[in-house]
Amino acid sequence: MRRLTLPSAVARWAVRNARIPTALLRDPAGRPDGEGLVGLDLIIDGDRIAAVGPGLDLGDLPFVDAGLGMVLPCPVDIHTHLDKGHIWPRAPNPDGTRDRAIETVGADRAAHWTAEDVRARMEFGLACAYAHGTAAIRTHLDSLGPQIRISWPVFGEIRDRWRDRIDLEATPLFGIEFALDDAHLAAVAEMVGEFGRVLGAVTYPGAVLRPALDRMFRLAADKGWDLDFHIDETGDASVNTLATVAETALAHRFEGKILAGHCCALSLLPEDERRRTIDLVARAGIAVVSLPMCNMYLQEREEGTPRWRGTTAFKELAEAGVPVMIASDNTRDSFYAHGDLDMAEVWREGTRILHLDHPFGDWARTVAATPADVMRRPERGRIGAGLPADFILFTARTMTEWLARPQSDRIVIRRGRPIAAVPPFYAALDHLEGLKP
Repeated sequence: MRRLTLPSAVARWAVRNARIPTALLRDPAGRPDGEGLVGLDLIIDGDRIAAVGPGLDLGDLPFVDAGLGMVLPCPVDIHTHLDKGHIWPRAPNPDGTRDRAIETVGADRAAHWTAEDVRARMEFGLACAYAHGTAAIRTHLDSLGPQIRISWPVFGEIRDRWRDRIDLEATPLFGIEFALDDAHLAAVAEMVGEFGRVLGAVTYPGAVLRPALDRMFRLAADKGWDLDFHIDETGDASVNTLATVAETALAHRFEGKILAGHCCALSLLPEDERRRTIDLVARAGIAVVSLPMCNMYLQEREEGTPRWRGTTAFKELAEAGVPVMIASDNTRDSFYAHGDLDMAEVWREGTRILHLDHPFGDWARTVAATPADVMRRPERGRIGAGLPADFILFTARTMTEWLARPQSDRIVIRRGRPIAAVPPFYAALDHLEGLKP
């Protein structure tokens, strides 16, 4: 399977003896094992999956024998920062804390973020994600001052250029207090109206929080936009803006989708307040994305050896019926020195950090079907007849085999064909100021 080759004239072919998580099947098929995997065959016809099921009659179709290897739909990365990516060589975080990350990125943005700089780094990140198999990405775009009219048009160009490879959408990122600035909100709304449909901000506790949220909810409702907030990315257990966001959503009877990112402090709240907040989130229909690698990196840097993992109350949210997911967040910038927009790595590390195992259950949805639903892309993140033939073949036959290695021998299938893309060399960014080692 590692040397998969198909004649260019072959449009209809099959995969035999594959194992797929039942959580990622659009239609139930077969009997799952103890890890939630089921043995199935797939028939591919052009750029679509024609059939999925156990023991399909393949006739004389050419086929690939997966040898019981896993097949996963191409994942969906719902929380990234493509505009920040890969600035680490010129903007390293001196102590790994979030406060220093904010300062360092702000200085780098002011000094370097021209259209050319942003475009090159965003293209580099997308090339990495595509080679690893990602099919859809939502990125936050720093939307402050003159950067608004630099980054958003660049995003629009890139979205159109990558349309046949990665589904892209963007949401603005700015401090919630700027929602009360008429000129700022008008400039952001213009860009969202032209290049997107998701409004967002970073929430902080304080007197401006409720009026600023009210304004954003009204604007999103008037425009028919969804909302995406950075919330409570802190280890301060006295902070709980998540509850305020949920109360505001209920008060406005907001009908769009709401995504809350990070929500780290939720896991540190007193139990009764945590339960009350989770109940509010569930009633408000808010989905939550955890960024396990980045938040484990940033949190508790000031106190020696960290005592917690920096993540939200993930399983408790899921038990309450809240849609939960995990995503990449930052890559090689001041907020996270590592990462490559590889959702296989995100799922592998997320499983270890959040204990998404014993049983594995439906957790596979967190990197595929659930974020696809939040992004309003129901054809993504699933395997099923009639869906796009966008999936990844692995030699790993079980979840423990899959989690044990980085899966560098994966085969990415897009539009029914294996791709030859590989992650770009970092030297491709050497022409940008300060990025050459």
